[in-house]
Amino acid sequence: MARQAIILDCDPGQDDAIAILLALGAPEEIELLAITVVAGNVPLGLTRVNARKILELAGRADVPVYAGCERPLVRPLETAEHVHGETGLNGAVLPEPTTPLRDGHAVDAIIELVMSRPPRTVTIAAVGPLTNVALAIRKEPHLSQRLRQIVLMGGAIELGNITPAAEFNIYVDPHAADIVFRSGVPLVMFGLDVTHQVLVTGERLAQLRANGGRVAEAVHGLLDFFNRFDMERYDAPGAPLHDPCVIAWLIDPTLFAGKDCPVEIELEGRSIGRTLVDWWNTDRHPANATVMREVDADRFFTLLTERLARLQAL
Repeated sequence: MARQAIILDCDPGQDDAIAILLALGAPEEIELLAITVVAGNVPLGLTRVNARKILELAGRADVPVYAGCERPLVRPLETAEHVHGETGLNGAVLPEPTTPLRDGHAVDAIIELVMSRPPRTVTIAAVGPLTNVALAIRKEPHLSQRLRQIVLMGGAIELGNITPAAEFNIYVDPHAADIVFRSGVPLVMFGLDVTHQVLVTGERLAQLRANGGRVAEAVHGLLDFFNRFDMERYDAPGAPLHDPCVIAWLIDPTLFAGKDCPVEIELEGRSIGRTLVDWWNTDRHPANATVMREVDADRFFTLLTERLARLQAL
């Protein structure tokens, strides 16, 4: 695939951090235009610092970071310190950022970056609640026609992880997700059904650490902490590495398989935040997302290990 210009919208979060590092380790495939942050795993006051800590760790403080929305569109914010720790990046001692946030709001930065480039050349990689993305679509009526695609981590075909019905990112701001899924932008969805096949086993974690250097040590610490909650909850050999799936697909789409489906977002009741994926298109509605369901996990971790090794000199 040709090199792709992306905006990485995130809420770091250990798995967001690995997604950032993977993007930085793939300069032939990915041009990282900016990182935009939103409240999600932890409040905005932490995500705006955490993204810059990861860039500092990787020696890439030149990548601009813009702070976005501090709460969902309608509902009160719910965070996930019970998974990620009180900082969002528990498990590693990370360098304090030396570069300040860029001026301006993330929503305006998204609009400016997309609208200033040729049509259909910028991808949004969204791995947190979709608040920033939805507001950008609402604020700039032409944005939907200018975007190449939105590749997102969120939702599930089957069960949720924050409620029986809903995955965390969609649950935090289902109204934003509804705007995005109705936008007409080409969507690629990585839900829990595929990310729960990408487990950070002890062997895979050791391979990542074997890269050497401070990045590898930080990655090991972050994922060792991240593993604890999901290993206990699901009685699994490792935690699912959700967010890097988005970046891995942008680098090598042959790692994954799925199909085009109609997807709707539940906006009320006990199932609020559920992604209603009509896998067999029983309602005969037009598809609005490519929903990924299969992954070659071994090849995924080979790619991740190789690309993070490019940062090992730090």
